[in-house]
Amino acid sequence: MGKKILVVDDDSEIRDLARLILSGAGYEVATASSGLGALELALAQAPDLILLDVNMPAMDGWQALRLLKAEETLKALPVVMFTVKGEVRDKVHALQDGAYDYIAKPFAYDELLDRIGRIFHSLEVRQ
Repeated sequence: MGKKILVVDDDSEIRDLARLILSGAGYEVATASSGLGALELALAQAPDLILLDVNMPAMDGWQALRLLKAEETLKALPVVMFTVKGEVRDKVHALQDGAYDYIAKPFAYDELLDRIGRIFHSLEVRQ
């Protein structure tokens, strides 16, 4: 089985589209609709990467990112912020808070797969 990716977004259409694209490329995909769900699944399933939406009710992506990075077993896990906020300051904020990368929505099919592939490649090169 391929690498495990956790897709976190409160929009079911985005979750379903990302799951379809990523699973079609051979990745094992789990989904969550909230920041709390992301934390629970990340602890239970140990994904290789998390795509994390910023704008979610109750616990937004920024809060979830801080909690993921505070958890000893998850702090090295690459988290990619996945959001409609495409301004430079948002990207800088994400990287300063510990995100590995930042993908703006709407995303192109090829761009999503290319970025995820490059992230996994760069992680393998570091090991």
